[in-house]
Amino acid sequence: MWQTRSVQLSVRLPHDVASEAEEVQRTDPDSLSRMIEYGLTRRAVYHRLREDDGRSTDSMAGESAAGFAQT
Repeated sequence: MWQTRSVQLSVRLPHDVASEAEEVQRTDPDSLSRMIEYGLTRRAVYHRLREDDGRSTDSMAGESAAGFAQT
């Protein structure tokens, strides 16, 4: 599916969340990896959609302004 590579991450979490993350990492590291992959993928998609929406809104705004200038 995708080519992958390992990445070392260091994050600061509240103590209770950090304890839970450590437990998941010990008991099911693949699950933790999938959770992080899911979150980062959602973030990437969100940012991509925001960029596309910004371009779409900018181009529509330019067309509206041009329309007003011509009338």
